[in-house]
Amino acid sequence: MNSKSFLEKEYEAEKASNSYLMSLIAIMAGLPLPILNLLATFIFYTAHTRKNYFIRWHCTQALISQLIVFPINSIAFWWTFRVFYAFTEANLAYYIYMAVIIGINAIEFIATIYAAIETRKGNHVRWWGLGQLVDALVKR
Repeated sequence: MNSKSFLEKEYEAEKASNSYLMSLIAIMAGLPLPILNLLATFIFYTAHTRKNYFIRWHCTQALISQLIVFPINSIAFWWTFRVFYAFTEANLAYYIYMAVIIGINAIEFIATIYAAIETRKGNHVRWWGLGQLVDALVKR
């Protein structure tokens, strides 16, 4: 199926692209608090649940990506909080976990930028591992 066939009007590409941009802005504003990222993306998602398929699909994919990184970022946040404020020691496991989390977040950040750019062009971007789940959740 042609990726442009999901679009009915040009503004839909912009709205769908904004779902990814919202999560990027939330990351920059609420970097230390993972719940802010999830909350901002959820609010954007709920505001667009009655839009057309293309917009709903990409809002859902952006929300699911935030739901995936939320638990691992929350663990990193609270573990770091304990290291700095509860005076627990940052051991090798902490440093390995933080390196993995930084890598996962970098991949998600790059994928989000790519999805925002391509979606703005009207292309239907399906993330590996999420596309089928989003298809099952979002009906035409």
